[in-house]
Amino acid sequence: MTGKLKGLILSGGKGTRLRPFTYTGAKQLVPLANKPVLFYAIEDLVEAGITEIGIIIGDTGDQVKAAVGDGSRFGAQITYIYQDEPRGLAHGVKIARSFLGDSPFVMFLGDNFIRDGIVPLVEQFQGDDINTMIILSEVERPQDFGVAELADGRVVRLVEKPKEPKSNLAVTGIYMFDSNVWEAIDCIQPSARGELEITDTIQCLIDKGFKVHAHLLKGWWIDTGKMEDILEANRLVLETIESRIEGTVDQHSKIIGKVVLEKGAEVINSVIRGPAAIGEGTRLINSYVGPYSSIYHHCVVISSEIEHSVVLENSRIESVDHRIEDSLIGRNVEIGKSPMKPKAYKLVLGDYSKVGLL
Repeated sequence: MTGKLKGLILSGGKGTRLRPFTYTGAKQLVPLANKPVLFYAIEDLVEAGITEIGIIIGDTGDQVKAAVGDGSRFGAQITYIYQDEPRGLAHGVKIARSFLGDSPFVMFLGDNFIRDGIVPLVEQFQGDDINTMIILSEVERPQDFGVAELADGRVVRLVEKPKEPKSNLAVTGIYMFDSNVWEAIDCIQPSARGELEITDTIQCLIDKGFKVHAHLLKGWWIDTGKMEDILEANRLVLETIESRIEGTVDQHSKIIGKVVLEKGAEVINSVIRGPAAIGEGTRLINSYVGPYSSIYHHCVVISSEIEHSVVLENSRIESVDHRIEDSLIGRNVEIGKSPMKPKAYKLVLGDYSKVGLL
């Protein structure tokens, strides 16, 4: 494989598995340890020496542009490519043809997270005589993914979300292609769900005799498409952080374990037990923040307890009687206790919301 690599990140899609958050926000901007998951993908590409990056955007494109900008903060040059509707991963590649040209490239799904980066994978792709590399991971529910079937260590077949999987090897959201991918994309047709599937594209490359190499991932990879996945990815990232206190902590408060406290954050008569991350301008008053919690910027937590949860920006939690656990709380949310009688739960919930009440 020759030529300088480019990067392509798919950041469109409707994020149906994360509703109601994705009705108003991009799923790729949900933070892990207070950093949007999309940023990890960009940083992984830049770390591997890939600085020319195209990002496929859709309805939430303005939010992605506002967050990422021109890429200079990452040491990259970003080109945005608009996709009018989610028409499949291969369609995302197809509409990026003018940006990619004949350059080999790494494709990264913007809601996928791989903790150990992609540097050795890119080096292998560049050094070996292969046309395509796919990254596989062993999973418990292969029927939820594209699945690879191997024979003598060679990829022989890919099936998208099979009802009866013949292996537990899921195709992760990281792919590497040379220019032969265009021949494959031109030969496939929309699937039964009306999309141009990347699994069909790779199967076409296999059938035409191109060298498709599969790398079995030893570390962990997470598709952050569901709430449980975000909480798990957040936990795993927080386990790797180093303490950094840039905000203020009063004499009545305690910081225990590894905690990141961003500038402008205030901790007043409160306890934070790490690992935890507290965003810029967030205030904790008479409260407890337990392990594996990330509270994003400009939030307020008063007289409440929260643990193993992710709270997005500009939210307020006040005077909640019971500890909040295992929760994903969106942007500009207010949670509190009303003094009015009669006592009752007063809820405003979007479609697909889930609430557990005592």
